[in-house]
Amino acid sequence: MRSLRVFLLCAAAAGLAHAQTPNVANNGILNGASFQVGQPIAAGSLISIFGTGLASSVAQADTIPLSNSLGGVTVEFVNGNTSMKAPMLYAQPDGQNVSSQINAQIPWEIITPGTTQTVNVVVTNNGVSSAPAPVTVAPFSPGVFASNGLAISVNSDGTLTWAAGAVPGLTTHAAKAGDVLIVYADGLGAVDNAVADGHNSLDQIRHTLTTPIVTIGGISAQVIFSGLSPQFVGVNQLNIKVPDNAPVGNNVPLQIQIGGITTAANTGIAITR
Repeated sequence: MRSLRVFLLCAAAAGLAHAQTPNVANNGILNGASFQVGQPIAAGSLISIFGTGLASSVAQADTIPLSNSLGGVTVEFVNGNTSMKAPMLYAQPDGQNVSSQINAQIPWEIITPGTTQTVNVVVTNNGVSSAPAPVTVAPFSPGVFASNGLAISVNSDGTLTWAAGAVPGLTTHAAKAGDVLIVYADGLGAVDNAVADGHNSLDQIRHTLTTPIVTIGGISAQVIFSGLSPQFVGVNQLNIKVPDNAPVGNNVPLQIQIGGITTAANTGIAITR
């Protein structure tokens, strides 16, 4: 009988943990590339949501179109009488010194195009919903995808534009003046051909309606293409030409300016002569 009581108590405790109310952290809804606090997020782009109890297990999307539910978790954007569930890429539970995290795409039509509005985000984990968390959605929210301060930028030969040996076992090399690079970014706004939430752009090329300004070490770089990456959901692709007078170094700042917002100067690429 004692063993049965212990089992029932453990089962009840497990049930309470399983039903933990999700909580979105204050300022916990961020641009999925820059994680810039205080910056709005942009419709159609990728975001990361941080908090506690947002997920019960690690779950990762493995199909495109993305699903609106992942590991028993959903993310809902609410704007007045309009409610839309977000396509999801990743969900992670709390861990030691690690908060819960969700990576998702903001629905394209959650706000009127060209406007800035405050909407509410509700995370539901196995039937238990968070309190609504307000966030500002704007036309633009530029961010450069990066790893350890180095931009995800690709040379014409498919290697990353990082200094040689920057990552053991990975072939990387610096770019030179005149090279055309592919840079992966986020939050560059509306495109010329609509795409469904959760879908990539393998069906057709999509250009951003506004072409951003890109600088390398403060020097303007020619933007050859600005649009959606064909293979990835919600990711922008920029094809840029390294200016002749770009400064050299192993971490030359690469910045994007659009809609009055400029990305931070703490993300760079390697440039050599």
